[in-house]
Amino acid sequence: MTENEQNEETEVAAEATEEQSQAGEAPAEPEPAGSPKERRQRARSKHAGEPRPQRSLEERLAERAAKRKANAAERTRWREKSREKRRAEGPRAGSPPAERRGTGSPRVRQGVVVSDKADKTIVVQIDLARKHRTYGKVVRTSTKLHAHDERNEAGTGDTVRVVESRPLSATKRWRLVEILDRAK
Repeated sequence: MTENEQNEETEVAAEATEEQSQAGEAPAEPEPAGSPKERRQRARSKHAGEPRPQRSLEERLAERAAKRKANAAERTRWREKSREKRRAEGPRAGSPPAERRGTGSPRVRQGVVVSDKADKTIVVQIDLARKHRTYGKVVRTSTKLHAHDERNEAGTGDTVRVVESRPLSATKRWRLVEILDRAK
């Protein structure tokens, strides 16, 4: 580029600036070309702040450890606050009733007998409907348990209560406690 061309460009730029200042507008900077990554790099290189002093490896590691410790403490406070909030709310609506009656107590479930064909064994289906944590949609799930029925008194369709027990066979881990509602 010759010297004359450079002078002409400067004059044109100066005239454009004067026109904008007369119109009351701020001078618009031309949009730099390039990929977004290159634009970010250019923007970072224009950083006008004071540069940080050079630090040794030990200083950087100590600063990182302090920052991690502060973040961990913040997370701990947040978790504790969330726990307190949940405790204050009490049991959630739509959640299953307390499965255990105390520490060391066996779980108690209620369900419908779907099969009583095996001797001294019933298959109980436990249906559960609860709201999804994030989306709020009602999610329905069911589980089948094999339960021990010593006197073969439960029939298909009966609503029963079963309690957790020691392993009684390869699949049986529950015992029949009572029949709540007989099938018609």
